Amino acid sequence: MARSFRFIDTPVGTVRVYDSGTTGPCVVMVPDGPNVIEHYDALIHLLSRQLRVVCFDMPGFGYSSPNHSYEHSLDQGARAVLGVLDGLGIAKATLAFSCANGFYALRAAKLSPERVSHLFLSQTPSLTAMHAWTTRVIPRPLRIPVIGQIAAWLFRQRAAASWYGMALPRTTDPTAFREKALHALSTGANFCLAGVVQGLAREKMASLCGTTTPCTMIWGEKDHSHRCTDPKTLHECVPQADIVHFQDCGHFPDIEQPERFAELLIDRAAR
Repeated sequence: MARSFRFIDTPVGTVRVYDSGTTGPCVVMVPDGPNVIEHYDALIHLLSRQLRVVCFDMPGFGYSSPNHSYEHSLDQGARAVLGVLDGLGIAKATLAFSCANGFYALRAAKLSPERVSHLFLSQTPSLTAMHAWTTRVIPRPLRIPVIGQIAAWLFRQRAAASWYGMALPRTTDPTAFREKALHALSTGANFCLAGVVQGLAREKMASLCGTTTPCTMIWGEKDHSHRCTDPKTLHECVPQADIVHFQDCGHFPDIEQPERFAELLIDRAAR
């Protein structure tokens, strides 16, 4: 993929952005850390045939640097999303976000519904269900301010390496995913896991309820980290969400099955 990267200043930090510059409706994506933009090469290539594709690392992840006041709150994450749209002169886009990042997309759609044509989420249940997931999956030290940030920094490579074994189906070789993430971390990429965990722990469901934007969520059935999570809980805040199950996928259906994911995303983005 011929890459066209730039850095855009948003109200909450400077983010690294890829823009395909192609014609068609616009879709904006963000990687789910420790994934980075480079994990999305195949998907971007497929989507760029019919869409303008923008992919950026959220502040505190990949090569995007947050401001000192950034606390990974819903409003701050939404401001990062809308800041990218403003920086690229995009009036309206489909937001294809996954896991915790999906809540920032939902908040952006609630704050500026005229800017978001469709929400295309992956592995994003209700915020309440995500809080329960955090308690089950995230080690307690990472949920403690300061201690969590220190631990996350010291053990970022170990955490990234082990995560793919839990997130992917047992039949999927995690090597390529893991190597790309570890290379990014060794060359300066961020992985502020403790920050996003603590930031979203302070948020309430009411901040997301009432979102009227059309919504599709892809749910990977073989995501071992979410084996106790009910995807239908998303309906608590987005009753209109259409939930599509990818039976053979884990935590990253967008990059595990890019052809299938792209076909469905192109269909929804064009509506």
